[in-house]
Amino acid sequence: MLPPLPPVVLVLAGHDPTGGAGIIADSEAIAANGGWAMTIPTALTVQNCHDVSRVIPADPGVMLASAEALFDMPVAAIKIGLLADAPTLIAAERIVRRFPGVPVVIDPVLKAGGGAELSTPELCRLFVDKILAHGDILTPNRYELAQLTPELADADDTQRAVELISQGSQGVLVTGTDDPLPQSDAQTVTHTLHTPESARQWQWPRLPGTYHGSGCTLAAALAARLAAGEALPTACEQAQHFTWQSLSHGYRPANGQYLPNRFFHDSYAYAKQL
Repeated sequence: MLPPLPPVVLVLAGHDPTGGAGIIADSEAIAANGGWAMTIPTALTVQNCHDVSRVIPADPGVMLASAEALFDMPVAAIKIGLLADAPTLIAAERIVRRFPGVPVVIDPVLKAGGGAELSTPELCRLFVDKILAHGDILTPNRYELAQLTPELADADDTQRAVELISQGSQGVLVTGTDDPLPQSDAQTVTHTLHTPESARQWQWPRLPGTYHGSGCTLAAALAARLAAGEALPTACEQAQHFTWQSLSHGYRPANGQYLPNRFFHDSYAYAKQL
C-alpha cells in the first residue's frame, strides 16, 4: 500500500528562477521537513544570485481560482511570502479566510537580499491591516520589523513586536541575521520569539558569506513543523536548526550569494555511496 499524503502546506509566494528563494525554496524546505507543498504563485521575478531586477505580480483571479481548485485538499498549514501589490495581497487574504483554524506563517518579504525594495509604505500598511491578523507567527528580520511599525521611530525590537501582536499577530519571530542586535556578539546570530505570554531567544554561530533564501527556508520549515502538529516554540527551534544546517552545507555559485542546501541529509547519503 502507498503511504498517506504528508501534512500539506499551502504556499502563497513569489517564483524565484534561481531556486534559492520563493516557492521553489519553500517546496524544498517543506519536503525536507516531512510536509507536502501546494503552491500558488503570487508573482514572477527577474533575478539572479545578486539581486531582483523586476517583479511581475500574479493575476489575483488566477490565484483565487487555484485556491478554489485545491479547496478539497487537507491543508494543515499555510505559508505566505512575497505579496507585491494590493490586488494580490487582497487575494491572499481571501484565500486564507477559506481555511479557518489552519496555522499561518507569514514571511513579510519587503526587501531582496541584494537590496532591491519589494514593497512600499502603503503596501506595508495594507499588509498590517489585512494580513497580520491571520498569522499565527510572523517571521520578519529587523529591517522588516521596522518597516511594519514606522510609527515607532525610536522603539526597540520588543516594543515593535508587541505592537504587531496588539494588532493581531499571535507571535513574532525576529531574525537577526542581516541586521544584528546592537549588543550581539559579532560571531553569533540571535533570533527572538515574542508571544503574548513570553519571549525566548536562540543564538547560532554566524556563518561566513551571504545567503539567498534563508528567510524563505526558515518560514517554510516552520510551516511544515506546525503542519505536523509541533508546538510553536519547538517548531521555531527546529526550523532554525534546519535552516542553519541548510546554510552551513550550502552551495557556492560562480558569483553572487550562496544557496542553501535544503536536502543536506540526502547529500550525506549520496556521498557515502560514492
